Amino acid sequence: MRAVGFTEHGGPEVLAVVELPEPEPGPGEIRVRVHGAAVNPADTLLRSLPGAMVSTARPHLLGMDLAGVVDEAGPGAPFAAGDRVMSVVLPVRHAGGAYAEYVVVPAEWAVAVPAGIALHEAATVPMNALTALAAIETMELKEGDIAGVTGAAGAFGGSFLQLAAARGIRTVADAAPQDEGPVRDLGATWTVPRGPEVAARMREAVPDGVDALLDGALLGAVRDGGAYAGLRKLGEPGTKPLPPAPRGISYRGFGVHDWFGRTDLMAEIAAALGAGRLSPRVAGIVPPEQAPRAHAALEAGGTRGRYVLDFS
Repeated sequence: MRAVGFTEHGGPEVLAVVELPEPEPGPGEIRVRVHGAAVNPADTLLRSLPGAMVSTARPHLLGMDLAGVVDEAGPGAPFAAGDRVMSVVLPVRHAGGAYAEYVVVPAEWAVAVPAGIALHEAATVPMNALTALAAIETMELKEGDIAGVTGAAGAFGGSFLQLAAARGIRTVADAAPQDEGPVRDLGATWTVPRGPEVAARMREAVPDGVDALLDGALLGAVRDGGAYAGLRKLGEPGTKPLPPAPRGISYRGFGVHDWFGRTDLMAEIAAALGAGRLSPRVAGIVPPEQAPRAHAALEAGGTRGRYVLDFS
């Protein structure tokens, strides 16, 4: 099978198309004939950070979410050949990530793609959406609460806004002038201009302060006793110790991989996608040979959505 891998960490140029044996599913696993694999910021970090993939076989395969068609189901897996699925993937496993024609994943990591959603679109959804729901659960947000989010026009921020709105959670989000309309369309209750003093502007919009925030640098926007979330746990490689938060604010660190296997959250994601409450975010569809270009574009910043590697 074709895959995109690398043997030495470095810039986007280390990525190359390689030929590998097809993996075989075991009990409770499915093999997916991949149509699209999304390119995420975590992929660029794992590619560039020496030692990040040391536990996986070479060439290292990146990719944290995919969509495709079940090719083979192992014993006990609740899918059948021909089912359209989308799935999260953990590239730091020995088997590697989603950048391949065939990928084996535990069945509970996958969910059926709703009718009417193209597979290349679905590939952009699972990781961002599961991360957003993990943040909501970690911060214990409930209907009527207010969350602040920065980077709201990006793929993760947009997923957070839409899934929060679906749960009745209000949001105050930063936006550049050209993004204000789209960010409101994604479900933001309030928008404030991006840039310096954004915490003060959030506090103007919500004078009592938000209940939780997805940016620890903006603690001034958080109410006394509120929470802020980090997308990696303290103490993981690459993280820095944080000073104690003031005013009783708590830090809620989490790793999204801890939430893999939450079939209830994957079902919520699929239902929101099928109902139009969650939007796929495709920045472009490129062949595997152009994986370096997709990585370079993502690292350059300003990308709205995700590039998708086309293995169909």
